[in-house]
This record gives sequence, structure tokens and C-alpha cells, in this order.
Amino acid sequence: MTGARRRARAIALQALYEVDSVGHDIEGTLNHLLANVELPEGSADFVRELANGVIQNREEIDQNIRNFAPAWPVEQIPLIDRNILRLAIFEILLDNKVPVKVAINEAVELAKTFGSDNSARFVNGVLGSVSALASR
Repeated sequence: MTGARRRARAIALQALYEVDSVGHDIEGTLNHLLANVELPEGSADFVRELANGVIQNREEIDQNIRNFAPAWPVEQIPLIDRNILRLAIFEILLDNKVPVKVAINEAVELAKTFGSDNSARFVNGVLGSVSALASR
């Protein structure tokens, strides 16, 4: 199941990246991405839940990024890192359906796969601070 969830997170990340970079509509983007992949039952719903959750709560999520990465204006964080953080912060602070450590690990793995050489370390550092808030 971990593989399916990780794949679902990667697809949600792709959708968020596309919406953030070119301004496409989230539903159209999700429909297009999900039409081109085969996922186990329930995974498409998980993709939609994550992506829509981030979009609906983006301002609150971005405020958390500002609080936990004050040296980095949200707009200047690389697109992929910014959307990995958004996805993980949604899972950690708002969704609360997976353990914090799982959300952080998944985000770090996405950063290793899709980000730059420094992405995983940056994402892990920011989410480490976020997790301290979540455990209060």
C-alpha cells in the first residue's frame, strides 16, 4: 500500500506543480493526470483529497511556510519544493490522517525524486519545525 500512496502523492504533487506554474484549473488538471495512470482502487480519491485540500487551504499553508522558513519568501522557494511543503503541511497540520513521521518521510522522498540536490534537506528542515508545532 505504501507504493500506491507514494504514487498518489506524486500525482497530487504533479497537479499542484501544474496549477502553481501555469495556473491551470485543479479539477481539469487532476482529470487529465488521473486519466493517464492506473491506480489501485481508492488511490484516485486520495490524490483528489490531497490536491484539493492543499488548494482550499493554500493561504493558511503558505502562512505556515512563512513562519517556519522565514529566510525564504514563499514565492522564491523553487516550485517543486514549495509544493512538496504544501502537500506535507496539509497532511501534518490539517488532514491528520497519517502519522507526522510518515508525512515527513514521504515529503523527503518526493524531494529526493523530483527536487534538486538540496531539496530533501530543505524540506526535512522545514517540516521538522512544523512537526514540533503539530506535536503540541
